[in-house]
This record gives sequence, structure tokens and C-alpha cells, in this order.
Amino acid sequence: MSNKYLKDVYELGTAQERQDHYKKWASSYDDEIGEQGYETPKRVAAALWSQKPQPDVPILDYGCGTGLSGKALTVAGYRVIDGMDPTPEMLKEAEAKGVYRKLTGFELTDPNPVEPGSYGVITAIGVIGTGAAPPETFDMLMHALPKDGLLAFSFNDLTLADRSYTTRLGDWLDMGHARLLFRENGPHLKGMDMKSDVYVLEKA
Repeated sequence: MSNKYLKDVYELGTAQERQDHYKKWASSYDDEIGEQGYETPKRVAAALWSQKPQPDVPILDYGCGTGLSGKALTVAGYRVIDGMDPTPEMLKEAEAKGVYRKLTGFELTDPNPVEPGSYGVITAIGVIGTGAAPPETFDMLMHALPKDGLLAFSFNDLTLADRSYTTRLGDWLDMGHARLLFRENGPHLKGMDMKSDVYVLEKA
């Protein structure tokens, strides 16, 4: 199995380029990324469970893709998971996994696709970063949370090296608008020797 789609994803520029790429990648995504040892979903899910072990808490799995993140959340113990993704082809793959209560699409041009206060827990697993969602997505998700809401997410090595992403996180923490409950570095894509930090933040 070629890992052409995976290699190319980190070189994409515009939002439309990213969406077109994921549209073509949808049917082979699970196989290709699985061959590379994609560990981040289960690590984020375990981190979230360590902070909020409540099976029936509603979770928004933002950027759910083909549903690998939803599967990981289910394995961790969660039972009420809603998914959002801008790519219909990815949502079709996610629906087939049978782990979501509902799945919703959205337009990439929509600056606020998540209704504020609609979820007390949001995940963005392998979503915010180089080749995926831009830095302002982090702010959007944090603003969508209510006070004491949780955001569980990941930054891979490439994203950690990009100050446009890490500065957003630092600003929320330094200004006291969020509290860091969990942070751990570990494997992201084993086959590519890529790691990621996984986080759980609580909105202050």
C-alpha cells in the first residue's frame, strides 16, 4: 500500500486543497494510516477518560474523519459521541463504523461551525495542525466550550514546531483562560517515527 496520500498531506496549502485531498483519500485512509501505526486517537481518548470517566457525557468529535477517533473514544468507554467533518466522503466512512449518535457536515468557509455551549466536551484528534485545520480552529473550539468544558486534542511533531499553533495554546494558558489538565508526549505515527503531544484543557 502506497503512503502517497499521507506524505502529501503535510504539503497542502489552502483549505480547498486539503478538502480535495481528504475526499480522494477517504476510502484508503484507514488502511494507509493504520499501516503507519496511528497511535494518537487511543492516547487522546485515554487522556480524556483519565480526567472525565463518564460514559454518557456527550462528546463532539470535531474533524472526525473516517471515525478512527470515534472508535478510540468508544473503546475508552464513551457512549454518546457526535461527529463533525467537512468532507462527505470521510463522513460516509465514519457512519459505517456505527459508533456515532449523529454525524454532521459543515462548510470550510464557516468560521463558527460549532454552536457555543452545545457540548461540554470536544475532541480534535489529529485535527489541528500542519496539513489539517489552521491555528484559528483551536480558538474556535475553545470559544465554543462552556466554562469548565474540556478540549482533548493533539499536536504532532510538525505542529509543535510551528509557533502559529503553539502560541495559541500558550496564550490561553498564560492568560488564565484555560487550565492544562493533561499533557503527554508519545507515538503518533510509528512507521514514520513521528510523535505527538496529547492534551486535555479545561476552559476557565
